[in-house]
Order: sequence, then structure tokens, then C-alpha cells
Amino acid sequence: MTTGDDTIGAADTEAEAGRSSAQRSWALEGYDFKEVIGKGGMGEVVLARDTRMERDVAIKRMLSEAPSAESEARFLREAKIQARLDHPSIVPVHELGVDENGRPYFVMKRLVGTTLQAKLDAGAPMRPLLRALVDVCQAVDRAHSYGIVHRDLKPSNIMLGDYGEVYVLDWGVARVIGDRASVADFTVASPSDGGTKTGQMLGTPGYMAPEQMLGQDVVGPPADVYALGAILFEILAGVTLHPRGHDAIPSTLSNAEVTPSKRAVDRPVPPELDLLCTAALDTGSAQRPTARALGEGIQKYLDGDRDLERRRELANIELDGAQRAFGAGDRGQSMRHAGRAIYLDPANTEAAELASRLVLEVPATLPPEVEARVAQEELRQTRERSGRAIPPFLAFFGFLLFAPVLGVHNWTSLLFVAVAMAVQISIAYVNWKVRPVNIALYVCSQAFVVFAFSRFAGPFVFTPVLACGILLSFTSVPYVNDRPWVVVVWCAGAMLAPYLLEYSGIAAQTWHLDASGIVSYGSVFTHGHVVDRIGAISGNIAIVVVCGLFARGIARDRRIAQRSLFAQAWHLEQLLPKTRTMPG
Repeated sequence: MTTGDDTIGAADTEAEAGRSSAQRSWALEGYDFKEVIGKGGMGEVVLARDTRMERDVAIKRMLSEAPSAESEARFLREAKIQARLDHPSIVPVHELGVDENGRPYFVMKRLVGTTLQAKLDAGAPMRPLLRALVDVCQAVDRAHSYGIVHRDLKPSNIMLGDYGEVYVLDWGVARVIGDRASVADFTVASPSDGGTKTGQMLGTPGYMAPEQMLGQDVVGPPADVYALGAILFEILAGVTLHPRGHDAIPSTLSNAEVTPSKRAVDRPVPPELDLLCTAALDTGSAQRPTARALGEGIQKYLDGDRDLERRRELANIELDGAQRAFGAGDRGQSMRHAGRAIYLDPANTEAAELASRLVLEVPATLPPEVEARVAQEELRQTRERSGRAIPPFLAFFGFLLFAPVLGVHNWTSLLFVAVAMAVQISIAYVNWKVRPVNIALYVCSQAFVVFAFSRFAGPFVFTPVLACGILLSFTSVPYVNDRPWVVVVWCAGAMLAPYLLEYSGIAAQTWHLDASGIVSYGSVFTHGHVVDRIGAISGNIAIVVVCGLFARGIARDRRIAQRSLFAQAWHLEQLLPKTRTMPG
């Protein structure tokens, strides 16, 4: 658990090495030393066991074996300042003393928890962090009432305990107003690692107020308020107010006014806190609220107080932006503005109607990301239908078991049909389980099946029904669905192929015209066989049933999609103020 300068808490690594080092180098009556749990530029913190009170404590001592008088004075001043501030969010000091070598030390409560910085990095919810910041504001206000300015407030110097405790850490660079010695105590937080080191200016770039960065002697409580505002900005916007590192200095001194809502346009930044944060970051120190006022403002928001009039004004501004974006054809930007308008003013029916219209009305041209999702869903359904087509094709091979009793006339033609079925099963399986099959191969294989089936009873009995069933399948493929001419070409080719092949003599004749009309007799089974009629009737019924079930599956998918759309529309109506855009 880090405190900027030091670490107070349980160390995760090198514990044994740290314990040995602490035990060898230092002994103090009444304490059993464990590991070093934190180091800073001037001191280190050691975890110890208070053998008299039987509790774990954190002891801070100076690193230098021969510290200067100025360093000792600064170290002692930190301990005394921290001990003077009696507040639940300031770590209590139990003891201040000098060891056998004459070096000062002080004993503090041992903390266990996580820094606010770690919570921010982990994307913690906003409200718990706001509640913690209220406690921080109260602790800082307490310090200000004693004439003490922290001067290095930042997320890594705020500890959130495991049981709801909040602590403001690292008072080593605090200033006592009126104490001229403390004004000359210049330290700077390294932009690279966030630690506080001896240097040219006080504090941590990115959280320092402009007047503090310039080293002005008038640095007082408003500088801490600026740092609190920078922390509030980070909680609201999800990003730091100023860039990390050396770029924080010119960013701070540029006096650019940036609000959390403008920096993070996609986050629901409450307008009350947006204004409060902007006030705390005012470049004029006299214009900033006190730490107490800042904490009270955050608490009012958490208690449910809302500036309704301001919210309505902002909602109307967002609504105007939504309408302008909609007129310009930018539906995404329009939806974002409308969503923010509804967030700010849930009773804004104009914003609700526009949002409903955007959700429920399909534009002529979909955004590329929507087109990609539609294509992905269509591909999923097409592959799923390929899986449904496999059982009917497999049923054909069950039919072959009865071939000997059906009076097969031409085993070659029957084998040809079996090969066509096997090819179709293979293509359907690959399309279903492995990867999408090339559309040309898919369409041609379907035509091949139609021609093969014409061998059973000619092109007038089974074949047209089978062709209609196949059309139900591949006309749902996006490529075919978007190109009607493919359907026409396929129908003409698949249905004409049997006639042309028979006319040219390549395929056996399966029909002829006579005085009684069209006679269709096929080229597979023996004509007039007693079982022929049963087979023909059963086969015809089976094909019609399969086509009907396939059509039913497609209709079911469409019905599910339609029900989903209407359910979403209904839920949207319940969420938004009463609108008039429900489809149907």
C-alpha cells in the first residue's frame, strides 16, 4: 500500500529480506521489527510488532545515519503535524522518539487497504470513490482549520481501508501557515515515478495548483482544493486532468479550462459535480471553494440533491445537438446526444421520441459496424440451416436399404444419385461446422442434386418439389438474396439441365409425350414393378414434408427475430417517457 513517499501496509514481495535488514540494522525496546514496507526520499517505514500492546504498527525512521539538522527538523515536523490533526481520516501517531543512535522515529497505526490510485486504475465504480473523496475533503478541511496545508494531495496518497476507512497519507511536505521555514522546504514529485524527492518545486505535477507550481509564497488551502478538484476530475472523467510526466507542467500553467463532461463525452458526468469540479480547478485561487464546501457539494449529490433547472438546460442543449446530428445523417452522434439528454432529464419526451425513432427505424444505409454484425448473424443462420439439411439427405441412404425390393433397373443411375447426396452432405457439414463454403460451389452442388433426382422419375415428379425446397435454403444466403438474377439463372439452369442432357443423349430418357399426355418413367427402377407405386407416392410425400419442415424452420427464425424486435421496442417504451414510435 503506497503513500507517495512511503509504503504503509503488508508487502507482497521480498518480505523476508526486508525483515532481516530491519532486524540487523535497528533495535527499539518494546518492538519486534519485521519487513521494510516502504521507502521514500528521506525515510523508510518498517512493519513492527508492539510487544506491550500486542498490535502491529508502522514505524517511520530516517534513512540517513547522519541526517542534517534541516532534515531532522522536517522529519519531526511531519510527525508533529500528523499527530496534531485529530481526524478519523488522518493516520494517528502513537509515539515520537529518538533511537539509540540519536535518529528520530515515530510510530503510526498500521494500515491495510488499497490506494485510491489503484482503485482508479482498476476502473472502480464512481459512487464509492466519491464517498471516499468526501472523507478526504473533511480531513483536509480539518487540517486547514489548524493552518496546515498538505501540498501533495494525489490518489496515491489516499488509502481506502478494507472496512470503509479512508486515510490521507504523507504529510511530509505539509506547510504550516505562518511558518517561514516550511515555505523554504522545496520538494518535487518525480514525474516519472510519482515519488516525492528533493528538488525544485513542491508537490506532484498534475495535481499541483498553478500558484504552487510557480513557487509562490502565498500557497495556502486553495492549493489543496485544486488538488482535490484534480482528483475529482479523474473520478468523473476516468482520465487524469493533466498528462503524466513532464507534460503536466505546461498543461497546468496553460490555464486551459477543461471540464470532465467535455473531456469524457461518453461518460455520464453529473452536471452538479461537473460544475463543482470546474470551480475547484479555477485558475484564480480566491475563486475556489473551500475543502469543506467541496465535500459538502459532493455529499449533496450522493444524497440525491439535483439542480433540476440546470439539468433541463443541459438536456435541451444535448437535444439540439441530437436533432442537428440526425438532420446531417449522423445517427450515432445523434443517439449519443439524445441519450445524454434523457440521462439529464428523464422527462424530456422529445429526446425520448428521437431515441426511439433512432432505435426502431432502420435507415436506408446502415453503419459499417452494423452491416458487419448483420452479415455475421446471417452467416450464423445460413450455417445453422446447413446443419438442418443434413438429416434429410442422410435419410436417402436409409431408403437405399430397400433398393433391392424396389426393382432397380439401373444401378449406375442410382449410384450417381447416391454420389450427389454424399457430396451435398459433405458440403453442408463443412459449411455448418468447419467454414463457410464458396457460394458458387454451394449453388452448383444444389443444381447437381436437382439433376440427379430427375433420374428417379423424370423432371416432372420429384424434381420440381425438390427444387423449391432447395430454393428455400439458398435464397436466404445474403449473396443470393441481394442478387435476384442468381435465383432466375439457377432455376433455369437446374430445371433445363435434365431436358438438355436427355435431348443430347448424354442422359437416359425419362419422359415422353404421347396421346395421353406426359409420360414420366425415370431411369432407375423397373417400370411397372409392384413396389414402384408405393415408392413413388412415399418419396413424393417425403420430399414435400421435408420442404415443409424446412420452410417452417425459416418462418420460425423470422418469427423469433420479429418477436425480439417488438420486445425490445416495448422495453424501450417502458424505459423512456411515453413515445409514439412503437412499430406496427
